[in-house]
Amino acid sequence: MAGESDYGAFTEKFIIQPSSSPDQELPLKGLTFAVKDILDMEGYVTGFGNPDWARTHSAATTTAPAVLAMLSGGATCMGRTVMDEMAYSINGENKHYGTPKNICSPDRLPGGSSSGSAVAVAGMLVDFSLGWFARDADILNRVGRVLLQLPEVEPVKPTHITIAEDCFPLLSIPSHRVTSVLVKSVEKLFGGHIVKYACLGDYVKDNVPTLKHFKGDRLENQEYNVAPLAALSSAYRRLERSEFKNNHGEWVNTIKPDLGPGISERVWAAVRSTDENLDVCHSVKTELHAALTALLGDHGILAIPTVPGLPPKLQTEPSTLETFRFRAFSLLSIAGMSSFCQVSIPLGTYDNLPVSVSLLAKHGSDGFLLNLVETLYGTLREQIDIAQELSY
Repeated sequence: MAGESDYGAFTEKFIIQPSSSPDQELPLKGLTFAVKDILDMEGYVTGFGNPDWARTHSAATTTAPAVLAMLSGGATCMGRTVMDEMAYSINGENKHYGTPKNICSPDRLPGGSSSGSAVAVAGMLVDFSLGWFARDADILNRVGRVLLQLPEVEPVKPTHITIAEDCFPLLSIPSHRVTSVLVKSVEKLFGGHIVKYACLGDYVKDNVPTLKHFKGDRLENQEYNVAPLAALSSAYRRLERSEFKNNHGEWVNTIKPDLGPGISERVWAAVRSTDENLDVCHSVKTELHAALTALLGDHGILAIPTVPGLPPKLQTEPSTLETFRFRAFSLLSIAGMSSFCQVSIPLGTYDNLPVSVSLLAKHGSDGFLLNLVETLYGTLREQIDIAQELSY
């Protein structure tokens, strides 16, 4: 059980040394990491965030390739982290193992489903974690290259960075606090001519025609959403329900696990759902992938808010959290439905609450995106300091 000394991040602490010789020069040598409780580790029961899951499953007989890669790369594992039950929430709560502490805002949820992994890094307990968080851009890049088996290549200058100007007004803080830090950093490094602006919702509406089948879904037309992206969220969530049911429906029906509020309702809704219009959902994925590939090309970047507002407070009503979840997925589903890669970059705080931006690149461009984030990171930190000094 996690404790106060580790901000509630861990379900279990232990040390697994690197599988390589200490004399070898390896890319992750000297780094420590934690593992989300969704990844198998030989000799340990994978808990999947729920004690009934742990009770009904045996210890793993093999270790997940991602964990093996980190150990082979020279990193030391420090334990397993808390996660939302069955990875079916983005809140970061867990009624069984406790909710990890939001380091920046202790009265607010930490976010999930990899809450413990995020908090372990934010609390400086480890250098990086799987649910993939890293304490700086250099470590993120090093871990990414080992994890994805990417070759070392020279960074490539982006051809353009497109700001989704209709998405940033969804933020509950002044949107320029996020966009100005990014734009000024890009201008300093690459020149202002590569900064472009687009109304992403209009672009998606015009280029993903199958989304018309999701018009009118719940919450889509409320004023705080970009309607085509809200429709995209509906398609994503329908696929999510179907995949959850296919993977875990039999276990849920047999065991009837003890689940926390919000998650329980969502799990049972998924298990009882019918697989209607899945072909339409897959068509949306295909069309969105093609549309964003055309928009960005090989070395373009799309900038969007990571989430549409402040993290909800602890003990927020489940119905309010469900509204937040729907709004969040209007942004989170862009990468999920297109198979594009995405990195979220912290941009300091505004009014003592954390601020971030997400950068997306074409499917298969992970190395390009990781290099770009590392290149931008130092200049971003300079601009963050300026923004916080000027309080804008």
